[in-house]
Amino acid sequence: MKAISTDLSGVLVIEPVVHRDARGFFLESWRESRYREHGIDVSFVQDNHSRSVRGTLRGLHAQLAPKPMAKLLRCVAGAIFDVAVDVRRGSPTYGGWVGFELSADNFRQLYVPAGFAHGFCVLSESAEVEYKCSEVYAPEHEIAIAWNDPRIGIRWPITEPTLSPRDRDAPPLAGWAAQGRLPHWPGPLPA
Repeated sequence: MKAISTDLSGVLVIEPVVHRDARGFFLESWRESRYREHGIDVSFVQDNHSRSVRGTLRGLHAQLAPKPMAKLLRCVAGAIFDVAVDVRRGSPTYGGWVGFELSADNFRQLYVPAGFAHGFCVLSESAEVEYKCSEVYAPEHEIAIAWNDPRIGIRWPITEPTLSPRDRDAPPLAGWAAQGRLPHWPGPLPA
């Protein structure tokens, strides 16, 4: 596998080795020792699977202390534009974002450490996303950030997404910072 660094320290694009032949393909989607060699030294405790239709945008979400969550995501059907946003106050890249296409065809994964928000939009007719989580879902510790926060400035490939009511009404990143809910930087990224 190949781990590709991004403009946000700790966020990685993973390209697994894909073995193809006339029968189809085979790949390892997770092997703890190999991922640890590339700096992903977390224990995953929950796997999730979602299916969404074209134009759906899920996010931006982050689960914070005392139950911070890292995610390892992959698109197993269709294609998505996957985004990570640094929400660590004081970080040199605070409010910065990176985005990548993940698809069933390119097999890429995105590792989003704790301290980062995550979201994606669906580019294909439908898409299925599977992701590993380093913490169990704890809604009382999760925040949702406005997908179109102008301070973050994500260049989404869609302009009028289908949103949940929660995502539609989410406040900007500055609203969470004003409440003191965001993690502090510097320091190691929590699992």
